[in-house]
Amino acid sequence: MPCKVILSKEISSTFRWIIKTRSYCHHHQNLNYNLRQNYNKSSLQYLVLKPYREELKATIKSRGIKPKLVGFLANEDPAAVKYAESTSKTCEETGVTFELRKCDKEQLEDQIVEANEDDSIHGIMIYYPVFGDRQDQYLQNVVSASKDVEGLCHKYIYNMYHNKRYLDEKQTKKCIIPCTPLAIVKVLEYVGVYNSVLPYGDRLHGRVITIINRSEIVGRPLAALLANDGGKVYSVDINNIQEFHRGTGLKLKKHEVRDTNLKIEEILPFSDVVVTGVPTPSYKVPTDLLRDGVVAINFSAFKNFNDNIKEKASIYVPAVGKVTIAMLERNLLRLYDYHNYQS
Repeated sequence: MPCKVILSKEISSTFRWIIKTRSYCHHHQNLNYNLRQNYNKSSLQYLVLKPYREELKATIKSRGIKPKLVGFLANEDPAAVKYAESTSKTCEETGVTFELRKCDKEQLEDQIVEANEDDSIHGIMIYYPVFGDRQDQYLQNVVSASKDVEGLCHKYIYNMYHNKRYLDEKQTKKCIIPCTPLAIVKVLEYVGVYNSVLPYGDRLHGRVITIINRSEIVGRPLAALLANDGGKVYSVDINNIQEFHRGTGLKLKKHEVRDTNLKIEEILPFSDVVVTGVPTPSYKVPTDLLRDGVVAINFSAFKNFNDNIKEKASIYVPAVGKVTIAMLERNLLRLYDYHNYQS
């Protein structure tokens, strides 16, 4: 008579976890192999943004809608100009109506207010830097929350820092997340840094991430997002290194921040992911300090990693601009739907 094996619920659950983990590891190995077979500057960006781009195009076409995005350019920064040009081109391909409005920075606030009150406009963005100081933070809050595709006004930033992911109690309306931090999250999800075996909201548990940038536009919001998702995040700027985390065992509901006395030479060797956004061509992350197999991502207009980065990195992403624009359009469509739902 055949022997019948009965597993306890605990053991059965453990076996399911092992199977899922092996499946996750197998997927990650296949992903690394496929990336190495077709590895160029834009391939990974393309793979990440492709499903979002296709979904946006299909949604806009099938519903017969024309979301309108207005971008304000009040500077001559080459990176901002290039970003504006890329936004225009991508919106045209997707089916989004895009209008670039150039103005003097002294006139910008009035023009934003005017756009806030124009019902034909569904999204507003500003190409920073404008003044390059706290005045830029003020401008972020001049943009109406109902049209803030960049997710930088106080309402969205407050919710993000406090790990509030929805705008309503019924959890039908997701918060708007800053575009570049969201783009980096999508890249990390795609390459398997986020562990899909773990519960949603905890999927970076056990990961150590270093971000060399603490700007209010990208670096600090990104650190908060990744820490709220369970990661231990080291935020590096010219003054010091801060640690963003949710405590041992992720006991905290939202991240907390503490100053450290650490030096970058001490944290890079055990960082699973290193993200750079230093706005100068002279800054380079020393490759010899990086751990073998690191995931390296650069969002600066300049290359912050040395040419030999691929000797250490399992995955290297030199730019995320195209994914950022896809997230921008995604936020626009979400705000378009929120507006029509309220109407």
